[in-house]
Amino acid sequence: MRLSVVVPCHDAARFLPATTAAMRANAAGDIEWILVDDGSRDDTAEILNRFDPGLGRTVVITNPSALGLAGARNVGTAAAKGRYVTYLDADDWYTPGYLPRLADSIEELGVDFVRVDHVQTSGTRRSTHRAPETRRGRRLDPHDGIGTQPERTTMVDYPYAWSAVYDVRLRDEGLLTVDPRLKTAEDRLMAWRLHLWARSYAVVGLLGYFYRRDVAGSLTTIGDERQLHFFDSFDAIGEELTASEHFERFEAKFVRSYLGLIAHHETSRARLHRGVHRTFRRRARQTIGALPPDLVAESIRSMDPARARVLSTLA
Repeated sequence: MRLSVVVPCHDAARFLPATTAAMRANAAGDIEWILVDDGSRDDTAEILNRFDPGLGRTVVITNPSALGLAGARNVGTAAAKGRYVTYLDADDWYTPGYLPRLADSIEELGVDFVRVDHVQTSGTRRSTHRAPETRRGRRLDPHDGIGTQPERTTMVDYPYAWSAVYDVRLRDEGLLTVDPRLKTAEDRLMAWRLHLWARSYAVVGLLGYFYRRDVAGSLTTIGDERQLHFFDSFDAIGEELTASEHFERFEAKFVRSYLGLIAHHETSRARLHRGVHRTFRRRARQTIGALPPDLVAESIRSMDPARARVLSTLA
């Protein structure tokens, strides 16, 4: 198999007819579909078990109880037989012919992973989101995707695991496996690890992934303690960065990125349950207090006034 597509599914029956139609429109003899039913309680299992792409190979894996997105991806990634691996969330879809072109891109460029642009959808609205790298279709140093100018938006700020295709050797090196206890922000940990430890990557102007936002019940809309897992994700990034030889080079970017997420969650505090928001503010103050004061001050000075004010109330 050339390409494995891991599709984690949890109670996704209402989306799967459209998603599986897009999958069939991308079927090829050298593509395998790894469908992970992550403890679903609706008709997801029935839909997955009768899925027939017409070409290629299909594997259905059932998790008796839900592991969460990171855990389900881990299970599917471990089962992949392809030379390359990519991801599809169960409520998203591809344009016809997208996957063969995606596989062609990494094969032709000979890099560890390739990132692409995507389309975000919310209801009937569509918006194109470009990966924040202007150098397209060429081999790049993954460290460039972190950057040494903290205020600059870089590839670690574009962390979507599904907006890429990966050489399977990254899995074998442990770079595609994320702590399953992370229920949100798992993609950010994966992105930082890839850009710290992979040898090469590229960005191509391939637009064919449609990402559905603001889905009722999705983890991006809930207000419970899972929203706070970004603390755990960034703490893990910090531990890995501290233990590396690249600490001094990327510490300022790490601090600013961490503070930016804290500001975002405080600005969006209305969605958090009251007790969760109290926990958030406590952890935010602890985190900011543990970061280097000079880098915190510089980061706040470089932010827009609204975020700077938010962080100043927590510092």
